Amino acid sequence: MPARGWLPVTVPGAPAGWRDLHERFGSLPFAELFADAIGYAEHGYPVAPGTAATWARGVAAHHGLTGAEHAEFRRVFTVDGRAPRPGEWWRNPDAAGTLRRIAGSGAADFYRGRIAAAIDDHAARTGGFLTGDDLARHASTWVDPVSVRYRGHEVWELPPNGQGIAALLALQMLDGVDLAALSPEERLHWQIEAMKLGFADAHAHVADSDRAEVPTAALLDPGYAAARRALVTGRAGDPVAGEPERGGTVYLCTADAGGMMVSLIQSTYLAFGSHVVVPGHGFALQNRGLGFRLDRHHPNVVGPAKRPFHTIIPGFLTRDGAPVGPFGVMGGHMQPQGHVQLVSATVDAGRDPQAALDTPRWYWHAGRTLLVEPDLDAEVVAGLRARGHEVTVAAEPSVFGYGQAIWRAPGGGYVAGSESRVDGAMLGW
Repeated sequence: MPARGWLPVTVPGAPAGWRDLHERFGSLPFAELFADAIGYAEHGYPVAPGTAATWARGVAAHHGLTGAEHAEFRRVFTVDGRAPRPGEWWRNPDAAGTLRRIAGSGAADFYRGRIAAAIDDHAARTGGFLTGDDLARHASTWVDPVSVRYRGHEVWELPPNGQGIAALLALQMLDGVDLAALSPEERLHWQIEAMKLGFADAHAHVADSDRAEVPTAALLDPGYAAARRALVTGRAGDPVAGEPERGGTVYLCTADAGGMMVSLIQSTYLAFGSHVVVPGHGFALQNRGLGFRLDRHHPNVVGPAKRPFHTIIPGFLTRDGAPVGPFGVMGGHMQPQGHVQLVSATVDAGRDPQAALDTPRWYWHAGRTLLVEPDLDAEVVAGLRARGHEVTVAAEPSVFGYGQAIWRAPGGGYVAGSESRVDGAMLGW
């Protein structure tokens, strides 16, 4: 699938999701929730250094996109053709107007009103396939999360079409291994190899379960996990998908005094998504259709009224059915890997949310290549290389994602962690 332009654009679900979450769980007036965002968009704010760096990469990716569908991007998201610099004041008054219309209409304007008409018109004039009828037909989907047991805890993820099942597959394999008895290098080796096998299965089988057969229950069967676990050796392997029996983003978590906890994630994907900006409205459309396959024999093949493989996955941890708390890590392919590492640091090592988030991470993408953070112990790095992993020590931390977690404290209240992979900030209440 192409990454830019109209082809990877699917119907945006975020505005309807905000509304539907609020209708079921909210307490403040819906429009009040938008006040701060509207204020920042209208009056501006100084751009943070990390945001400026990511923004610059997004603008660089935009160079060379010459189609009419991309013309508005430069006006909205650049300053004379460049990204805003760190500390530079930036405003987006068009986005403020869009947010006001969403807030005032309960998101209806986005799907059946002025915003929907603008999207429909821009697509019709610039070769897009998205129509007003597509937008009007959209509805949020309430789903039951899926989970596996991990050392007396339950780890919860959204079901396919999301990739959270990759993390569950890896954790279920690791649940049969006494990680505490292993050396630090052996523990990471097992995590990496289990994650590879989890990804292989997810990429082979995950699709929109309303449009294709997805063997979720079979993939999460303990017997299947045992068979996959048996494939792990002391050497780095090349993962291959199994055949079970058939039968990147903003993450946030929060909790209130009444015990309600929220694990939420949303994404435009790849910084500025499709780079298609609707004229006069100040926002770029996502490119989540990039998650589709073009192989017509694959369950995730692109098609109408179909959801693609999604990378965004909010997580939640419980123990014997009682809530421990929400957690998540941003960064596309990094997300299930971050979930496995965060859960292991919490459950196996007993670390609080901040310490768990600050634990040096590894990132696997393909084959035997492995990227690790600079502060991972040198002896562990050497041990992984001795096992056949082709390890590169990263020069900068952006690939490893950012994350948040909140754990319910045994004595009451919560302990929270949040990090940028550069500077962690401990939060507690």
